[in-house]
Amino acid sequence: MGILRKWSKEILLLAMAIVFLSPIYIIFVNSFKNRRELYENTLAPPTEFTLEFYEGAMARMDFFNAFLNSMYVTVVSVIFIVILSSMTAWMLARNANWISTVIFMTLIATMLIPFQTIMMPLMQLVTGITRSTGIPLYNSLSGLIFMNVGFNAALSVFLYHGFVKSIPISLEEAATIDGASKLGVFWRVVFPILTPITATVMILNVILIWNDFLLPSLTLIDKELRTIPLSVFYFFGEFTIEWNMAMAGLTLTIIPVVIFYMISQKYIIKGIGEGAVK
Repeated sequence: MGILRKWSKEILLLAMAIVFLSPIYIIFVNSFKNRRELYENTLAPPTEFTLEFYEGAMARMDFFNAFLNSMYVTVVSVIFIVILSSMTAWMLARNANWISTVIFMTLIATMLIPFQTIMMPLMQLVTGITRSTGIPLYNSLSGLIFMNVGFNAALSVFLYHGFVKSIPISLEEAATIDGASKLGVFWRVVFPILTPITATVMILNVILIWNDFLLPSLTLIDKELRTIPLSVFYFFGEFTIEWNMAMAGLTLTIIPVVIFYMISQKYIIKGIGEGAVK
């Protein structure tokens, strides 16, 4: 009976894996097919593996420019999020008073507000600031980075806050006695201990920012500023008939995220397990 139960679980897991992975399989195999093969049998493997459609998709999507834009926005945004969120969480955790509590609870409350409810007022505010002051918040990668930091800070502070509370304050007191400044205590003592949760914060924000479509679609107008999700969107809008080339474009978009997640997934589990629940 135990063996039967074990095999039934294995079969169920295999069936679920097939269901969840089937869209990726369909995208991948059809990215190598010509139009006749694609319409004859969507599920069959291609008769010939060729990079012709990938080359065409890269040219039409301006893939390398979009990739560099996404890389720049993601890396710079994550760096600012890690630095500012870790310092904020540390100060809120170490200053146990009602002001810190109100600030922390306000940050947590902002996580419950859907972005769709504030996106139009946000765009009016951003365009108004850009026109009146000349600060490039609208239709610029720097403006997108600024908004990414703001929208992703709350979750990052929440994760850091739980981890900071588990660090013995005696370590910081000892560093202070040795003559370390406030910033020295944080960067030399606290921040190195935050490495597991920092990895988690970086991974989660990389995935969120890299895959984000809505915010870039609202803030970026010029073609040369498009990120990967935007380039895929406009690719479908202009070349919807050539599905094999569209599938190649989607595969190119998925590959970086899959590689990054496969390399770093263990840090997500470790960081959340050690920090977020403390």
